[in-house]
Amino acid sequence: MVVGVGLITFRLHGCNSLKGKRKIIKSVVARIRNNFNASVAEVGANDIHQRAEIGFALTGNDRTVINSKIDKIFNFTETLGLGEIIDTGMEIINL
Repeated sequence: MVVGVGLITFRLHGCNSLKGKRKIIKSVVARIRNNFNASVAEVGANDIHQRAEIGFALTGNDRTVINSKIDKIFNFTETLGLGEIIDTGMEIINL
């Protein structure tokens, strides 16, 4: 079994309230979940209006497929244009 974990850090320009941030984050989380069937959640920077950290996880049986899907998620979130991606990270674990 292969587990892939990713973390995306966004800078949200023009977001002055937690309510505005929540709207953007819910949209990003729902789109990743629907398009890639991944487990997705906001995992950090909860009280900072203009920063968001979204984590996701995928499981499968082929390391190259998981790596490809993680790269596609990174590219997909970049094309959404809802925030500036300032950092990404990933880890693939063989169990």
